Amino acid sequence: MLELLSPAGSPEAVVAAVQSGADAVYMGLGVHNARRSAKNFTDAEFETAVRYCRVRGCKVYVTLNTLVGDRELAEAVRLAARASEIGADAVLVQDLGLARTLRGVLPELPLHASTQMSIHNLAGVEAAAEMGLTRAVLARELSLEQIAFIAARSPIGIEVFVHGALCFCHSGQCYMSAFIGRRSGSRGACAQPCRLDYSLGGRADDHPLSLKDSCLVSCLGALEKAGVACVKIEGRMKRPEYSAIVTGIYSRAIREGLEPTEAEMEQLELAFSRQGFTDGYLTGNKDAGMFGVRGEPDRDANKLYAAARRAYGGAELRRVPVKFFALIRADRPAKFAVEDGDGHKVVRDGPVPQRAASQVLTRQAVHDQFYKTGGTPYLCSEVETVLDEGLFLPVSSMNELRRILLEDLTNARKTAPAGKTGALPRAPQDVKALGGPKLIFQIGSADQLTEKLAAAEPDCLYVPLAMLVENHRAVLPFVERGALLVAVLPRVVTDTEAPELLRQLRRAKDMGVDEALLGNMGHIKYARLARLNVRGDFGLNIYNSEALQVLSAAGFLSATASFELRLSQIRDMKKPLNTEIIAYGRLPLMVSDQCIIKNSAGRCGCRNPVSLSDRTGRLFPVVREAGCRNVILNAHRLFLADRKKDLARCGLWGIRLLFTNEGPEECIRVADSYRGGTGYVPNGLTRGLYYRGVE
Repeated sequence: MLELLSPAGSPEAVVAAVQSGADAVYMGLGVHNARRSAKNFTDAEFETAVRYCRVRGCKVYVTLNTLVGDRELAEAVRLAARASEIGADAVLVQDLGLARTLRGVLPELPLHASTQMSIHNLAGVEAAAEMGLTRAVLARELSLEQIAFIAARSPIGIEVFVHGALCFCHSGQCYMSAFIGRRSGSRGACAQPCRLDYSLGGRADDHPLSLKDSCLVSCLGALEKAGVACVKIEGRMKRPEYSAIVTGIYSRAIREGLEPTEAEMEQLELAFSRQGFTDGYLTGNKDAGMFGVRGEPDRDANKLYAAARRAYGGAELRRVPVKFFALIRADRPAKFAVEDGDGHKVVRDGPVPQRAASQVLTRQAVHDQFYKTGGTPYLCSEVETVLDEGLFLPVSSMNELRRILLEDLTNARKTAPAGKTGALPRAPQDVKALGGPKLIFQIGSADQLTEKLAAAEPDCLYVPLAMLVENHRAVLPFVERGALLVAVLPRVVTDTEAPELLRQLRRAKDMGVDEALLGNMGHIKYARLARLNVRGDFGLNIYNSEALQVLSAAGFLSATASFELRLSQIRDMKKPLNTEIIAYGRLPLMVSDQCIIKNSAGRCGCRNPVSLSDRTGRLFPVVREAGCRNVILNAHRLFLADRKKDLARCGLWGIRLLFTNEGPEECIRVADSYRGGTGYVPNGLTRGLYYRGVE
């Protein structure tokens, strides 16, 4: 049966989810979780919550699913160790370096790959398994067919989101909030810029990035048949009553194997929706019908919330089956015991039974007393009794023994078994880059591949894979001047798209290309199959020295440090392999399976230039990526040519100029400025986050 995983953003939400039928809850401890604005838990609240769940047979998963800096790593490990000590069942992680560290320090603690890891194909799941993770939360954008393909072949458990908010961008690949207001989504502080209003191509489109909430309650049977182990409800930022309502409806649907009733669907919409729900990603209907905004709260929702609060707050609805044993023999103390289905058993001695003068104790009388477990987290399923004839025990004695036995059982269930601990992994060895940083050009369009740009003599040329195999002759002037040619893979490659990607990689290899730049751990497999060496792109979110060590151990030749880091953080990182940064360009803020232009205009036109305009008038160019996906670029161009001294102190192997929608002449002017030939400075520049950092 599917495991139902529910959100718990506060202590009350834990009670709401557990009493409404959740098999597991996920909650945040400390600040290193993707919902830092949720109430989250103090150490004391967390301990109480975990013990509450353990007693009632509900698992607890702890979210440590943000990027952590070198100075934060020790605190994140401490939180994980504390969670493990108290009895958490697993920890969700995004950061590759944190995952590596926790595997060494807490080898028995299960780690789950958060959806922030951007796992969207079987190869990504296999990579997570190789890193020691035991479950993968898949990207929300996958279809049922794609999920089934992965689940049928996965070496670890598969989890999918079935209800709640949908981000416009692939999780783990959104940088818009960070660049608009320094609130990083990958650090748990997303300001939800996709819920704001924008205009597109001069038309007021209101909310072209705001997706409706997902609702897959009618698809649970299909997901279970596909091999999914766990279905997850989003909503740690929402109130406890929301968790209770949604959990209850999904729990009943799973247990009974029935479609939700019309009344239940109305309750789901009342609890929270954005002009209804969507199942567009699961069904493959990625059209304008997936978009919607939150309206004014319905007054009837307050009545629904009140009823939900009364339900979960008034009684023990979540009860664990237990079995009692009674041994009542003449002339010796009676013995009583209780056991659950998890291996816990406690035994207590009772009084010596008396010879009955009139009221003889019967097995039925014993059973009647021990079945009275109302008001407790337990449900008596059986009483096994051995009873000599002609004896008497006071009812009060048996009631007291029942109370003591259940109290002892509760204490036993609360206590987590001691787990093994290990040592911190060896600190990465800092390998200093020799010479000055290499100059890298990344091309965004074929018309940028000019003889004049080649004359700037970059050390490396990064070219999108599809463009490379279609325009191989255009890169020859760069190669002839000594540029190392690297094929750039799309950040998102589904299993449906993988065969064509592999064909292109092999063709590039036949053309003499030996290296690929990739932004997802799952894509290593494709590059290796084509016999290409790999370099790490920004999509891997390298935020600390340990993450660099992960890539070094995986055989990467170089890695790109996260552009959400300050230069001082990059400077202080231990660098066990060559490290580069993006030092120029319109940084990609979002990558989405949605086609903004098609959804707005009703037809595909994403090959034509278009921009989103926000309320301040800033223009965010939208460009097409492989698979007809859209990438939203930053309104301002990152520029650091006049900060070479700062860059020189960072110990970098390379600095990358990211050309996106620039014309050929603009690329040449920028290249010359970084070569030191001119003092050219573009209009509308930004220093990015390299000096400001993020929250």
